[in-house]
Amino acid sequence: MFMLLQCLNLPAEILLEREVDHIDIAQDCLPVHKYKESEDCTKYKSAKTGRGPLGPQWKEITHPIMCSYKVVIVRFEVWGFQTRVEAFVHSCIRDILLLGHKQAFTWLDEWHGMSLEELREYEKNIQAQTNQKVLSDGYCTGNAEAAPPESTSVIDLSNSSASRLPAAEKPKP
Repeated sequence: MFMLLQCLNLPAEILLEREVDHIDIAQDCLPVHKYKESEDCTKYKSAKTGRGPLGPQWKEITHPIMCSYKVVIVRFEVWGFQTRVEAFVHSCIRDILLLGHKQAFTWLDEWHGMSLEELREYEKNIQAQTNQKVLSDGYCTGNAEAAPPESTSVIDLSNSSASRLPAAEKPKP
């Protein structure tokens, strides 16, 4: 299917420990509170390019395909909490990457045909809008009532493998 490249020039000791997680923008599920039908790659069809919707075998039949390589290293060296906290952080980062890449595909008609300069300005505006929304929703104010709603994640990582480095819990002297 895909050839795994060493495009990030990682040192050998990290390559030995890494866990590769293939994120599938069509088939992998987001937490329920993050799902929007307009950002569902299995339902979206680009009016400008005709791309989509993405079916179960989209990676084998769609060309070209963009691959994005990320290295995520989390270190939380507190005995008794390390494994759980690091796994939780990796799960959150996976959700963020999955959502962002789903949006990149389903927002295709908004940015397709832009020059690189226009695209950078578009990215800057989207980032400013996102930051304003986060601040206006009270997520960064310490207001407990404005905290995002809790939900149960529906992501099944058992069949997946973002690059994850395992850490063993070790008691500190």
